[in-house]
Amino acid sequence: MERKKYFYILIFCLLALNSTAQNHKSIYKAYISGDMAKWKKTIDSIEALPDKSNPVKLDLLNYQYGYIGWCISKDKKTEAEKFIKKSKELIKQLEQNKYSTAVLNAYKAAFIGFEIGMSPYKAPFIGKQSLTFAKKSVEADAQNTLGYVQLGNIAFYTPKTFGGNKSDAMQHYLKALKIMDSKNEQKKHNWNYLNLLATIINAYMEVGDYESARKYCVRTLAAEPEFDWVKNQLYPQVLKKLKP
Repeated sequence: MERKKYFYILIFCLLALNSTAQNHKSIYKAYISGDMAKWKKTIDSIEALPDKSNPVKLDLLNYQYGYIGWCISKDKKTEAEKFIKKSKELIKQLEQNKYSTAVLNAYKAAFIGFEIGMSPYKAPFIGKQSLTFAKKSVEADAQNTLGYVQLGNIAFYTPKTFGGNKSDAMQHYLKALKIMDSKNEQKKHNWNYLNLLATIINAYMEVGDYESARKYCVRTLAAEPEFDWVKNQLYPQVLKKLKP
């Protein structure tokens, strides 16, 4: 009987691992093709699961984070606010379980950034909280790439008169990239890795360094030749700027 019980536990674990891998691949494919309907469908399927482990909840939080960013970029404020509320509830659950606190602090920083992006008038009131959470995330875990990305975003998008510094932002982005490059598991079928590369390309474009942007476009397409955003949007824009 005991052997049978452990057999069923093993099967359940294998099915859970396979489901998680499928979710990663589904989100990755949605990201490189720009298919956000598919992205949302994956989120919906995970949300429908009756019992979610901490790792699955953290994955779901990551997918919601990406979806919210897209919603804001498309001016879908109501949808973004709905998912921010869901994400905050997930963070609360994971905090109660004392799971991955450093990463959760990075998400807290990100969601404050989202709120500021939708309502800029909030910046003087909650902007410092975002920086505090981002700093806490990397102090707790020096390998926390999401924390460095948030530090980069804060430094890049904060006005210079309020302490923003685009050079500092690039250092944070490049530090996050260096960490991810050192860990193969953080690059395979990981939309966050490609998103970081695209963030770096956009940052170089913003400051007018189109040659560096070009180099990162080439590097990104070497990692994923079918990445639509870089292949059909960013790279052509960069090449156009570099034409004599």
